[in-house]
Amino acid sequence: MSETAANVEPIGKREKTKVANRQAILIAARAVFAELGYEAATVRDIIRGTDLASGTFYNYFKSKEEVFDALADDGARRFRPILRMARENAKSFEDYLHSAFVAYFHFIVQDNQLEGKPIEERRPHILRMDTPEMTAVYQEVRQSLEDAIAHGDAPHVDADYLACACIGIAQEVGSAMLRRSPHDIDAAADFVTGLLLKGLLGAARKS
Repeated sequence: MSETAANVEPIGKREKTKVANRQAILIAARAVFAELGYEAATVRDIIRGTDLASGTFYNYFKSKEEVFDALADDGARRFRPILRMARENAKSFEDYLHSAFVAYFHFIVQDNQLEGKPIEERRPHILRMDTPEMTAVYQEVRQSLEDAIAHGDAPHVDADYLACACIGIAQEVGSAMLRRSPHDIDAAADFVTGLLLKGLLGAARKS
């Protein structure tokens, strides 16, 4: 084996170990937040859910707050391609909004099928929007809205405010939907789409 190959292999193995350790911490944290709730959970609880030494945890995260931000970023990273597909397949602005909300609500239902604490006790009430992947989701939504406005498919409104409104409403209505049984994804998506397009009259139930 050449000297170059000998040097490359350990680096590759070391990187894989780092990725595996970080993922182990995130998996453990997710289970701990579900079981104990975000406020009650501690770094020690998270570490106990892994095979790692306590010192290893601090090589990746400084606190449980950083772990939570990483979990939020992981979810946002996985959702972005789904959101983009909703945009590409939409036949109209209303169809885009509705399909994007349906996709998001499906995503969080699947992502929160965990035993343990109710959803409102698993995480802080407000999700940070300044993490890298959450910022990327915001930019994806804003770009979609700007394009729809530019093409005359959507009313001429402030795309920044509207993007923030879409994300904020989706998070809050999604959390409320998760507290209900069964989770009525279509009703939640109909409500939010109608509210954004037509106000309270548009959000009225279709019965």
